[in-house]
Amino acid sequence: MWSLWSLLLWEALLPIAVIGAQVLSKVGDSVLLAAEQPPGFQVREAIWRSLWPSEELLATSFRGSLETLYHSCFLGRVQLHSNLSLELGPLQARDSGNFSILMVDTSGRTWTQTLQLKVYDAVPRPTVQVFIAVTGDAPALNTCRVFLSCWAPNTSDITYSWRREGMMDSAAGPHSLFTDQRVLSLSLGLRDKDVAYSCIVSNPVSWDLATVTPWESCHHEAAPGNASYKDVLLVVLPISLFLFLVGVFSMWHGGLCLGKKKKNDHTDEVAPETENPLV
Repeated sequence: MWSLWSLLLWEALLPIAVIGAQVLSKVGDSVLLAAEQPPGFQVREAIWRSLWPSEELLATSFRGSLETLYHSCFLGRVQLHSNLSLELGPLQARDSGNFSILMVDTSGRTWTQTLQLKVYDAVPRPTVQVFIAVTGDAPALNTCRVFLSCWAPNTSDITYSWRREGMMDSAAGPHSLFTDQRVLSLSLGLRDKDVAYSCIVSNPVSWDLATVTPWESCHHEAAPGNASYKDVLLVVLPISLFLFLVGVFSMWHGGLCLGKKKKNDHTDEVAPETENPLV
């Protein structure tokens, strides 16, 4: 305990050198916060702390004796190595914050290093939907206008991009992008029948993609057994109307039956009162 208080006193009284760095990782992984020492710096004491969002003691070293048995939000998830680097993991989203190591050498010099840890969620696989642009004019059989919509759930700090598969670069060819590149507008021709497009979602530590072949969704190229939206309407609307009429008829018929039953019950109740007893 005396060693710890003396170390904190050194930090308050002596000039220190500060180095800022950023370390990126993702939820579930482990990260190593590397301690760097200036040339000729012989460490006698060292202390690791979290500075933000709360200040907590994480680990200490005194003359080579390592100690990590401190109560903190990293309890059971922290390891201090012999080179004074601190390993944290498995990481949680709330572990993002600032960390520092204060070192004192055998001659009384101090050295402080600060690190900023940023923990990201792993990017989930996105969902791509294909929408066909329909106009009042008869569509040309050799063209198709589509909109590709990409969405990744429950994730922040991600970016969207599109790639036309089979091309050397990441460009999607002639296109228009909307809503932070989440929607891609394309004009397809017969030469694009087998062309696939991928939506790529990424953050600084992970990425994933989903791929579709948009021409397959064009109504005039619907495969056998795959109805277009017009065919679906032609089938669904008559069936819906029939079911609606059946429901109305059932309600009407049920009402008639209920009325007859009530009338019969009323007749049964009145009949005994009008009956004359035999003398």
